[in-house]
Amino acid sequence: MTIELRPLTAADAEAHCAGEDELTVRWLTGGYGDVDGTIEYFELLAGNADRGVGKRGLGIWKSGRLAGYIDYTPDLDDGLEPDDVALAYAVHPWARGQGVAVEALGLLCDILRADNIGTRAAIRVEPDNVASVRVAQKAGFRYVRDFPSNRDTQPDGTPTTFSLYLLDL
Repeated sequence: MTIELRPLTAADAEAHCAGEDELTVRWLTGGYGDVDGTIEYFELLAGNADRGVGKRGLGIWKSGRLAGYIDYTPDLDDGLEPDDVALAYAVHPWARGQGVAVEALGLLCDILRADNIGTRAAIRVEPDNVASVRVAQKAGFRYVRDFPSNRDTQPDGTPTTFSLYLLDL
C-alpha cells in the first residue's frame, strides 16, 4: 500500500468534504463541512504549521487519491500530560478497512519523532468508536485509562468519556 501524508490545500477542500460521512461527523467533526469553511480551516492549519503552534493537519493520500485526514495537537491538555501529542484521524469510506489509518498513524509518529515534538503520541477515543479503538491497538498504542473530558460534551450536556491510548515516541 502506498500511503503518504502531505499538507492540505484549497484544491483539496472539495475532495475532503466529499469524503465526510455520518461516521466522520459522529466521531470527529460534529457536522458536515462546506468547501469555503474547509479552505479556511486548511489555511488555519497551515498557519499553525508555519508558526509551529497549535493543531496541524495533513491529508492522507492512498495511491494519489485523498483518503482521509490526520492531525496532531501538541498542546491539548484535556486528559493528557504536557509532553503528550494528541492525534485524531478520519478515513474516507472508500478507503476504510484497508489499514490506511494504522499506516498514517505510523507516518505521523515518524514526523513527530523527526521534528522532536512531544514524548508520547496520544489517541483520545470514545469507547463506543470500536473502529478507532482497533486502529489504536493495531498501531501499537496501549490503553491507559478512561477519563471524562473537561471540554467535550455529549448532546445531553454530560462530559464525553474518552479512552486514552498512548505510544512512546
